[in-house]
Amino acid sequence: MHLVRLYRPNDFDEWRRHARGLIAAGIAPADIAWRYGNDGYELFDEGELLPAATGAVGTVPRLFIERAQLAIQHSDPVRFSLLYRLLWRQRYANHLLDDATDKDNSLLTRLVSGVRRDSHKMKAFVRFRKVVDGAGKARFLAWFEPEHFTLEATAPFFARRFAGMHWVIVTPYASAWWDTKNLHFGPGGRKSDIPAEDAVETDWNTYYRAIFNPARLKVSMMKSEMPVKYWRNLPEAANIAPMIRNAKAMEQDMIARAATQPPPRHLRRKPESDEDIEEIQSLADARAAVQGCRRCPLYEHATQAVFGEGPERADVMFVGEQPGDQEDLQGRPFVGPAGQVLDDVIEKVGIDRRRVYVTNAVKHFKFTPRGKRRIHQRPGGGEIQACKFWLGLEIGFVRPKVIVALGATAAQSLIGKASITISKLRGEPIQMPDGIVLFVTNHPSYLLRIPDAEGKRRERAKFEADLVLVRETMAELEKSAAPSGDA
Repeated sequence: MHLVRLYRPNDFDEWRRHARGLIAAGIAPADIAWRYGNDGYELFDEGELLPAATGAVGTVPRLFIERAQLAIQHSDPVRFSLLYRLLWRQRYANHLLDDATDKDNSLLTRLVSGVRRDSHKMKAFVRFRKVVDGAGKARFLAWFEPEHFTLEATAPFFARRFAGMHWVIVTPYASAWWDTKNLHFGPGGRKSDIPAEDAVETDWNTYYRAIFNPARLKVSMMKSEMPVKYWRNLPEAANIAPMIRNAKAMEQDMIARAATQPPPRHLRRKPESDEDIEEIQSLADARAAVQGCRRCPLYEHATQAVFGEGPERADVMFVGEQPGDQEDLQGRPFVGPAGQVLDDVIEKVGIDRRRVYVTNAVKHFKFTPRGKRRIHQRPGGGEIQACKFWLGLEIGFVRPKVIVALGATAAQSLIGKASITISKLRGEPIQMPDGIVLFVTNHPSYLLRIPDAEGKRRERAKFEADLVLVRETMAELEKSAAPSGDA
């Protein structure tokens, strides 16, 4: 029996080094005991030391590497032996990962899903608290208890999202901190290391209560998306139980008031006059003014207008179709599932997220009510045309070098043609006024709608290739703009 001891719970490279040596030595999975740290140390001898593998020991599908990097973050101790067993078996079964009935493959899928879900929950439920030191410097601290070892893989999301903040996330097994330039990791801590509350918590609770919509309450779905075990670390959790108890009365009150009191958005002023337009002198002015837009009827049912987000001077601008359900509620673009796909691919192809501005061609959510759900509807030509005013302001203020149209609606708004075929335009740069280079590709939500795994992988590869072209074009533009030196 060979004992393999790992010293990091989620280090794929450490596991792979051992696995390559074992494969090279021809050690079968049944003859290996995988251990982490001091777990089970007294039960096994160290066994025979194997020389490190030199050179290639075989090939595996890229999909296996991607899934293994996720699965090794799972807390189930079986993950190490499972991955080695799959690695061993793939030498004789090339399409093992395509077999949904295989027990090992099914277990791998379960581990990967659990890790992805845990990473999503961390992004959703981390709450930072502000701490100011004696020198007046602000830091933002957060406590989170992940089910799995997902901090290291998820922390880059917070570095991108809160690039200008000094923040720390403490978990029981590790900590991550960002100094606005570099991401660092260290040992874990305790919940008592984080302050219980901060100065803005009262405002946050007020906001949380204000956006609660009793007519859309579905307790089972809410608990599915926000499990009760996370509530103890959420400052807004104290509001949940009384709001659920009073939801019916609040809903009846809303119905009673609706007949005589118009929604506040109907009272917003419309920036149509020349005087109003002249007042928009900056991106911040436009972001404030768009909330009063009545250029098309979409404002009547949307929660709010959703303006773009990113640096005031960005090298690349991604333009989507319109806000979705989550974007409409949060008032921010690309915060739903499609936004997660976009963030993942941007990171994968090596585009600096801090140089990216994201927005939509249409600023209000167009939908059809279906029970308590709001089903997305594609904007019409008139609505796209009405919103070109706001998109034009964004382009003028941000002055991107490259624009990426995500989907036909965005391309229609930017190019001006009523009929757009993505397959005919993708992969080719289009020159726009002011030297801007336009690329056209699919909207990331298209990838989420593909039902079969093979089709999804194929279309995602095309999407990634399109963004690689964007990255290369950005680099070429920078190179051509750089001053040349003497020969």
